[in-house]
Amino acid sequence: MQINKKLNTFDNVYIIFLSTVLIINIILISSVNAISFKITDLEVAEPFELNFNKNKVINKGFKKAFIELISLLTISEDENKIKNTSISVIKTLIDSFTISNEKFVNNKYIANFDVNFNKKKTLIFFEKKNIFPSIPHEKNLLLIPILVDLQSDKVALFNNNIFYDEWNKNNERYFLLNYLLPSEDLEEMNFISQNNEMIEDYDFKKTIAKYDLDDFIITILYKDNNKLKVLSKIQLNNFYKIDIKKFENINLSNSENVNLVLKKLKNTYENYWKKMNQINTSIKLALSVSLNSKEYKKIQYFENSLHQIDLVSSFEIFKFNNNKTYFKLIYNGTPNNFIEDIKNKNMEIETQTQIWEIR
Repeated sequence: MQINKKLNTFDNVYIIFLSTVLIINIILISSVNAISFKITDLEVAEPFELNFNKNKVINKGFKKAFIELISLLTISEDENKIKNTSISVIKTLIDSFTISNEKFVNNKYIANFDVNFNKKKTLIFFEKKNIFPSIPHEKNLLLIPILVDLQSDKVALFNNNIFYDEWNKNNERYFLLNYLLPSEDLEEMNFISQNNEMIEDYDFKKTIAKYDLDDFIITILYKDNNKLKVLSKIQLNNFYKIDIKKFENINLSNSENVNLVLKKLKNTYENYWKKMNQINTSIKLALSVSLNSKEYKKIQYFENSLHQIDLVSSFEIFKFNNNKTYFKLIYNGTPNNFIEDIKNKNMEIETQTQIWEIR
């Protein structure tokens, strides 16, 4: 009898403790809005003159951080729609910022900015502008640039290929694609040189097989005097696309012309990758999920996982007792996507009832 009383007392203490913890967690979870898109180590410079105003520098830092943020999250077409957003609107999206490494060099004030944009407010901002932002995932891939001179009927894969030499120079901070260029392969180069009429149909399987990468882009650049036609074979996440670009008045001896082509191609590839990772914020799937209240570590792990899943726009604990803890969340995707996200976090989920259960 005394043992039962002790057990009941223990259960009551546990429930009180758990309730306190969960109340604290509700406060923490409600701050999910504070999860941020972070722009870090952004250098801002301003002439140090008599009318120097640090607020002007801060506003400049905010604007520069915002431009980098939208370059990271949106395709070029959407970026152009909002790049002139006013500083007053930009400030409403910012949670916090820090300034570091302040210095004066050659009558210039120079500092590094870290700016944290409120994730939820930023996504709402995009939604109001009818823009679907992208989840910023980096991707490593193999890039094979081939320069074909139609006048001389020569093919350059490694030597005398300005695009091979310059491809990985001057990358933008916001680029998500990391390019690995192939090392020289004389056997393959000889084959391509002798069969340049077959270049568009050549699959490069031998070259691709040497690298532990499933994703690749084969870029064939046809030079015809001052014209350049670019055929790109793009494979990303089992998605295959052929893209064609044409450039006029291009002089490959002119570094500005070469950089113009490189930036256009890289932005094109970035756009394809971003489109594959767009968040459709118009989808607002409301889900209720329960867990065993006595499995506190699992509850904590579930909360942390929800913070990490990009398509979860918000969540909260809406009810709990000594048996079950109930979460309510909004997910910007399909039920199957959510189930897959949960499985990727090494959790099992039962979906046969109206309230899904984490086991």
